Amino acid sequence: MRRDVQAVLLLLSGSAVLHVSLLSELFLRYVKEGLRPFLVVSGVVLLVLGVASAVRDGLPFMPGSRARDDAGAEAAGPGPDGGGGGAYESVTAPHGSPGKDPDNDHGHGHDHHAGPRVAWVLFLPVLALLLHAPPALGSYTAGRETDAAVAEVSEFDPLPARDPAPLALSGFIARVQQDRDGSLRGRTVLMTGFVTPAKDPGGPWFLTRLVVSCCAADAQTLRVRVHGAPAPPADTWVTVTGTWHGGGRLGTANASVAVDARSVKRVPQPAGPYQDTTPLP
Repeated sequence: MRRDVQAVLLLLSGSAVLHVSLLSELFLRYVKEGLRPFLVVSGVVLLVLGVASAVRDGLPFMPGSRARDDAGAEAAGPGPDGGGGGAYESVTAPHGSPGKDPDNDHGHGHDHHAGPRVAWVLFLPVLALLLHAPPALGSYTAGRETDAAVAEVSEFDPLPARDPAPLALSGFIARVQQDRDGSLRGRTVLMTGFVTPAKDPGGPWFLTRLVVSCCAADAQTLRVRVHGAPAPPADTWVTVTGTWHGGGRLGTANASVAVDARSVKRVPQPAGPYQDTTPLP
């Protein structure tokens, strides 16, 4: 990869990072919200490096670039000795090869200013971010991960007096497995997540959330099995209203993390798909 192309790659990379982090909320598909300032700074640094590299080495449309200087020297016509570009003299390489710059090939017959060819692959993710940003992780990932354990809760707040009671998936799972007072018994709850199909066709499907500590690479799965309603298409975001599906002893680890659905309503994907938030009632 030539150095002028490397400059273009830096400029495109900086533009892509700023596009997803500063000009949109797309970065939430890949990292948690707290990392936004770092992404913006990274995008600015990449742009600055790209502009500096273009001015120094490559792009003819950049003021003061070496390419413009070379073009001006060629247009100046022959020098005093009759050769082209009077401002330049031919350079003889250490091994007697005329016309090669020893600063470029160091006597080995190749240009050390060129980067590795594998760097061309970096254009693919950069163009993807600029033209069609990849979606957030979904049912494919959730179906291949084990369910995450929810944090221990020392004391549960009372549920809202009116049904349905809105809960995050982690809150529902914690009450099912840890709340020995059985606050979910006889209550209708409301939860939001995306659909992960059952492995057995026609069987109960899963209401799912993926939560992250840093980025999509460390995503963990929260799932609640849904009974009594046909499964919408995979990765569809839905709000499920229902009651705890009896199984095992409520408030213990053997209680079934499941609901009997009364209604399933499609909703838009939230801006932050990796946040296990409590839905609005």
